[in-house]
Amino acid sequence: MNLRDLKYLVALADHKHFGRAAAASFVSQPTLSTQIRKLEDELGVALVERAPRKVMLTPVGREIAERARKVISDVDQMTQIARRSQDPEAGTVRLGLFPTLGPYLLPHVVPNLRKRFPRLELLLVEEKTDQILARLRDGRLDAGLLALPIHDDQLHVEPLFDEPFVLAVPQQHSLAAYSALDMGDLDHQHLLLLEEGHCLRDQALDVCRMAGADERDGFRATSLETLRQMVAAGVGITLLPMLAVQPPVPASPDIRLLTFRGEPPHREIAMVWRRSSAMGDFLKQMAAELRKLPASLLTPPAPALPVKKKNARAKA
Repeated sequence: MNLRDLKYLVALADHKHFGRAAAASFVSQPTLSTQIRKLEDELGVALVERAPRKVMLTPVGREIAERARKVISDVDQMTQIARRSQDPEAGTVRLGLFPTLGPYLLPHVVPNLRKRFPRLELLLVEEKTDQILARLRDGRLDAGLLALPIHDDQLHVEPLFDEPFVLAVPQQHSLAAYSALDMGDLDHQHLLLLEEGHCLRDQALDVCRMAGADERDGFRATSLETLRQMVAAGVGITLLPMLAVQPPVPASPDIRLLTFRGEPPHREIAMVWRRSSAMGDFLKQMAAELRKLPASLLTPPAPALPVKKKNARAKA
């Protein structure tokens, strides 16, 4: 039994397809299949159920694949310990981010991270929260940027910043005349929300419950950008996280952004990693850099000016 064959088994467990597992492992399909059979012969058990169009691991195959995943993670940890003993700021960090944070935070933090850690290879993975947590636990990610709370005693949580929400409404909406909102102003409003699985959906529902609002029936968006376009089209209103309305995201003249008086609804962003990680000290340094996010990015931008339409005489 060798580490390479264990990696092939884990790839097969992840992809459930010999061709895709082989491609992910950078080997041919016959090579991967042969090595899996050799591993089965060595262990004396069937690890894979082979069907014409479907590949499944047997119960013992799934258990061995999970143990193999931990072995691979431990070996990676050994490599990282050795590398960081020579150069603490070098090596690779696999960082997970969820979709309603990553695209809006990264432009503001990656340049500073590259400047602070020039020898660091930062691999970014965008996934929903549950997938980031799963990959953290089995060693496929080194750390994740997530919204709290996180209920897992095996993970270290390093709070970074609070990100307020703003209410996005069409320019023609009755709330667009407000200079700022109280939570009670959302009473009986119907908000456009994301589909199941997005943590922003759960956060928005919490705000709805506090304010007496609810979800608009018959529509659930697959992305934050879809929500934004639906508001711009006058379909409804929604909550947007503050970083998602900051440059370089272009302002929309069809959307009015409204802040909340007093303490606004917000989400707490934290960096999370395994307590057992050999990278703990270095990840704290990374978290300290992320915590330097300018406060101006967490305050609302200037409202967009409406587009002036040219009249027919001017065109002539």
